[in-house]
Parts: sequence; structure tokens; C-alpha cells
Amino acid sequence: MKRRRRRSFSPEYKTEVAALVLDQGRTVGDVSRELDLTESAGRGWVAQARIDRGSGVPDALTTEEREELRHLRRENRQLRQEPEILNKAGGLLREGKQVKFAWIHVEKALFPVGALCSAVGVSRPGYYAWRARAPSARLQEDAQLCLQITAVFRRSRGTYGVPRIHAELQEMGIRTSRRRIARIMLEAGLTASDRPRRPRGRPSRQNPLAESLIQRDFTADAPNCVWTGDITCISTAEGFLFLAVLLDVFSRRVVGWAAAPHQRSELVLDALAGALAHRQPQPGAVHHSDQGSQYGAYRYQRALRDAGFRCSMSRRGNCLDNAVTESFFAALKRELIDRKRWLHQDEAHAAIKDYIERFYNPIRRHSALGNISPIEFERRHRHQEAKAA
Repeated sequence: MKRRRRRSFSPEYKTEVAALVLDQGRTVGDVSRELDLTESAGRGWVAQARIDRGSGVPDALTTEEREELRHLRRENRQLRQEPEILNKAGGLLREGKQVKFAWIHVEKALFPVGALCSAVGVSRPGYYAWRARAPSARLQEDAQLCLQITAVFRRSRGTYGVPRIHAELQEMGIRTSRRRIARIMLEAGLTASDRPRRPRGRPSRQNPLAESLIQRDFTADAPNCVWTGDITCISTAEGFLFLAVLLDVFSRRVVGWAAAPHQRSELVLDALAGALAHRQPQPGAVHHSDQGSQYGAYRYQRALRDAGFRCSMSRRGNCLDNAVTESFFAALKRELIDRKRWLHQDEAHAAIKDYIERFYNPIRRHSALGNISPIEFERRHRHQEAKAA
């Protein structure tokens, strides 16, 4: 049986059909057959006409009220969508129409075309005329590249800028320039987190508990030769959460970490125990930290000696002497901590665990490692050692 093509009817037509039944005493079936309508549609129009005349189901909406409700729902939906659309379109307001039309073409799967056109100041007929014209090969390539760049940007949790996205695309086999990536990111409103200015350290006259054995030389020939540690604090509505980490200078990998609502020596001892549970330091390995009381505590110093570490400490008040760990904390705060207000310490603890173990170590590209992740850097090192053996 051939399916009936869906038709649309004006409100006036529906009123006239209902009047044939209500005013002339004809049946819905007769009228429907005569006008080639379905009986279900006819019954619905008659029922709505009774409501409009005040003789239908009590408290049911009239046609005028239904139309008003539909209009209010449409306005409400547009108001909810506007902030998100404007946020995405922020970088396009000064761009040309071709760029705006290309952006609308990408985003129309998520938002109404009319709302997108209104947000960037172009007309719907203009967009449809642009779509009807065959875009140039360059514009088609830009549209496809924009989708790939956006996918990489979202996988990086909104933290990657042009250099890391360029490296990611190269690994995917996509060859393009950094300038083209920068232009497309600007057109699409994709902006990575800003890097804060690094404070300048001042030389100290105080004598540290231990001398600095690395002298700002943040390199190592192999894993587990030089570890650096430090503590930072995260503000939550429940109070401060303190985070202690240990990084392997060779791969910039976080090898141990612990978080707690205190900064007693147990905090750094837990981070060290976590690292030693799955890493074996090389004989004579260096443990570098600042001169915090936690790292100078007798229990911690004894734990370092038992693990075979040589203790190294920064000059007091000079953060550049421990720049590797400071750099990690800057990235953590820029890419995670400073992006929201933390209500609960447990929530912040879980987010830090996810950032370190599921993003920073296995995925996040590090410029000091040739734009690959710490775990990938160590894997390639092991592969090279195996080939040389």
C-alpha cells in the first residue's frame, strides 16, 4: 500500500472542516472521505473547534493559547541556546561572510540556522545562497581541517595551542602549517589556556639544608636518575587541599603524588611511597626539592637514604631552582584547577587523579619532550635501548 504524502493545512481550513460537522450535522467520516482526509485528523480538528467554542474538554488549551505556548517555547529555546552560540562565535564577529558561512555550515547540526545567522550578523538567504554555490577546494579543505582541529582541541580538554595541535595532526598523517592552524583556530573561536608569567627568583644568602646538585640542569640520561618534588595548595569551599608530587626529570612524568587537607610530612612521605611502589631509583639517584620543612624532616630524609637517593635542595625563595615541578603546577592550575570553583576536597582530589593518570602522563604533549607525552617518551626510550642491546 502506497504511503500517503504528509500535507499541511492552514488554521482557517481546519476551522472550515470542523464547521461542516458542528454546524451542518454531517459525520466526520463523510466529510473526511469527501475532502480526502484521514478520519483521525478530522476528529482532532472537530475536538479543537469545540474547545475554541467553549464546549470541549474543561481546561484544555484553545488554538490561540496553543500558538502562544508554541511561540513561548521557541523563544525559551532560543534564549537557552544564545549564550552557547555567542561563546562559540566570539572569534568570528570581525571575520568575512565566507568564514561565517563556513562556521554556520559546521554548527548547523547542533543549532538552528536562523539562530546561528543572527549570532554572527548574516542573513539566512545569504547562507543558503552560499551553500548552493559550490565552495572552492580550499574552503572544503579548511572545513574538514577545522573539524579535525576541533576534535584534537576537545580531546586535550581545551588546553592545546597551535604547536601541540600541529604535532598531533602530524602524528595523524595530516600535513599543514602552523599559520593555517592558527587562522582556523581563530576563526572557530578555539583558544587555549593562557600561560601565566613566571615569577623571577631572587638569590638567597641562607645556607640550605643540602646543596643543589643539579644547578638548574633539568636533564637526565635515563629514567629514575633525577626526581623533583614540591607542594602546592588548591582552594576549595571546604578549605585548602595540599598536593605533593614527584616528577622524573627524564620524562617529566609524575611518578608519585598525594593529596590531603594538611601539609605535614606524611603528605610527602605518601607521595614518595607511591612512587617507590612502581619505580626503582638508579644507584645514586638525585632527589631535588625546595627547603620546605616536610622535605627536611628526619623521617623523610631517612626514607630518601633508605631508597638510595642523594638529597638536593633549591636555594631558599628561588622557585627557578625547581622549575620543572613549578612548570607542572602551572600547567595543572591553568588547565584544571583555575577553570572552576571547587566546592569539595573529594571532588578536587578525584579531578587531580584523573588529570595526572588519564591525561598528563599518558596523553598530554610536552614541548620539552619533542611534543609527545611522558609515557610515550619513556616507551620510545625503552624501544631504543632494546634495539641497541
